[in-house]
Amino acid sequence: MSRRAMVAGNWKMNGSLAGNASLLEGLVAAMPGHDRIDVVVCPPACYLESVGALCDGGLLLGAQNLADQGKPGAFTGELFGGMLKDVGCSHVIVGHSERRALYGETDEVVAAKFRLAQDNGLIPVLCLGESLDEREGGQTETILARQLNAVIDHVGIAAFETAVIAYEPVWAIGTGKTASPEQAQSAHAFLRAQLAGRDARIAALVRILYGGSVKPDNANELFGLEDVDGGLIGGASLKAADFNAICAAAQSA
Repeated sequence: MSRRAMVAGNWKMNGSLAGNASLLEGLVAAMPGHDRIDVVVCPPACYLESVGALCDGGLLLGAQNLADQGKPGAFTGELFGGMLKDVGCSHVIVGHSERRALYGETDEVVAAKFRLAQDNGLIPVLCLGESLDEREGGQTETILARQLNAVIDHVGIAAFETAVIAYEPVWAIGTGKTASPEQAQSAHAFLRAQLAGRDARIAALVRILYGGSVKPDNANELFGLEDVDGGLIGGASLKAADFNAICAAAQSA
């Protein structure tokens, strides 16, 4: 089964009004050449509306996080999923390794956010991945199974028909290190097999992105792997030329 590739740019805590406008100009200009893939940009929350207004040519808007609350209320600093939808978001990153490591998000919190994203009409991009110690300890598959099954057990396998998974080896994020093609394919195939153990049809549908220091010079090789359906891009998403080159690699994969 052919899955439509996706490239999502996670800007993290970067950007400015002027810089965002310049970046978006370069991305929108290249969109006609990316008609066979989905392209998503995920700016900081304070720029969602202004970036959304500049998205054109099919460029999609995503958020980096959402609250684990089912309705608006007295939760200072949080963003209700319905608010993200209201300003034009179609996607939201859930469970990024930085949220887990720096802000204490547990598997249970991530599962709740996944459900709330879908409850509010958003497509969750569920991030899963192991640390360097966990990989070196031979725990990669144990960690991935635990993180994935925590969500499946909470929402059911059918929910993954409208979801995206991103495998992000934590040791390869922002370090310049990249999982070898063999390591990436192995982890992606394992995740797909975990899904297939619940529902083979949905396993074949779900897009699994690679997120670990994807750059123009390694994107073609990574995106050519059988179970890699695109990328969740960090630093390279802040430069139009680099991000467009990565999108072009996904388009031609």
